[in-house]
Amino acid sequence: MEKVVPEVEELPKAMVRRVVKDALSQCSPNADFNLHKESLLAFSESARIFIHYLSATANDICKESKRQTINAEDVLKALEEIEFSEFVSPLRASLAEFKKKSAGKRAAAATKEKEAKKKKKAEEETPSKKAANQAEEQGEEVANDDNNASDGDNE
Repeated sequence: MEKVVPEVEELPKAMVRRVVKDALSQCSPNADFNLHKESLLAFSESARIFIHYLSATANDICKESKRQTINAEDVLKALEEIEFSEFVSPLRASLAEFKKKSAGKRAAAATKEKEAKKKKKAEEETPSKKAANQAEEQGEEVANDDNNASDGDNE
């Protein structure tokens, strides 16, 4: 009987197709490739098995370090352990680039958030300053009215 893989464990076919076509186009830039449904399934299943194997190995490395969360170093060590060390250097470069982009995005978001807070604070201060000024003016008017009333009493 054929083993049925739950859809949750399947990789998105569009992503697998895109990755395979990109890889093949790097080998032959001028060629146009069509993938048969069965070949796409074979690539997808191979990638899924590789991901599970790599994940299990990284998880073992993580447990050996008495941690519960797998980090990037665990994955890179796992690649070396399963004898795919040729991928470690390019992955380190990609990871560094990703971290750099993420840091730039976080910095931009933080700057944008600070500007939004300043703008909101300025908008909040303006009405309160107006209210304070109006209260001061009304207080002076009341005081002037009291002074005028007391002046009239003396006459």
